[in-house]
Amino acid sequence: MSASVERWLTLEGLDNVRDVGGLPLRSGGSTRPGILLRSASLHYCTPADVDHLIDVIGLKLVLDLRTPREIDRDGPTAVARAGVETVALDFLPDGGRTLPETDDDTDPMVRNYLGYLSDRGENVVAAVRLLAAPDAGPTLVHCAAGKDRTGTLVALVLDAVGVERDAVVADYALSAEQVEALFRRWTTASGEPMPDDISRHLPRAEVMTTVLDHLDAEFGENGTGGAAGWLLANGLDEESLARLRARFTAE
Repeated sequence: MSASVERWLTLEGLDNVRDVGGLPLRSGGSTRPGILLRSASLHYCTPADVDHLIDVIGLKLVLDLRTPREIDRDGPTAVARAGVETVALDFLPDGGRTLPETDDDTDPMVRNYLGYLSDRGENVVAAVRLLAAPDAGPTLVHCAAGKDRTGTLVALVLDAVGVERDAVVADYALSAEQVEALFRRWTTASGEPMPDDISRHLPRAEVMTTVLDHLDAEFGENGTGGAAGWLLANGLDEESLARLRARFTAE
């Protein structure tokens, strides 16, 4: 069994869910398990899933990165109804993003992910601040599929706490293994046919590599990852960054 498979959590109604513990750090050692889970929407969570998240994982907080429209459409999640604090932090501006027309060959997904940071930077920093709070407990972050908005936030966090860059990118790309299952659940629920081609929905490692390289070039200083530099430049304080690193890396 590969290390990637071992990281998955198998739940009845929750897709693309895994722990970001066990990832190698640039300074040696690895990230702690049980600190942060990432997943697709909690819309299909079963009672058994809720019990597992609360009683086994000890879940204390959910960061919901979906838009107000998505949240209103689906209603409160079963996890929220069970009493887990849920904080909505939309990563898209009102009305959604319109990708700018450019003359270069920048990948549209790279522009999209960087758009989260420019359009909703305050919400990105707010999410990290909650993860770094002194009383923070086990947290789950999700959007709809758990691969784009969630993938961008998690990549920033992992890079900021010192995870090896290849491992940050590999964690992002790992969601590709779950995209078919996501579409099967969605189409089964809606009665619509499976798309003929889902390849354009698959996360690609080179996209996140390019995003992080961009942050390195603009915000990296003295060997510090660009994600940490971006967070500090956008309102996160040094004390919160130190707490975040301690939460994810302390023995």
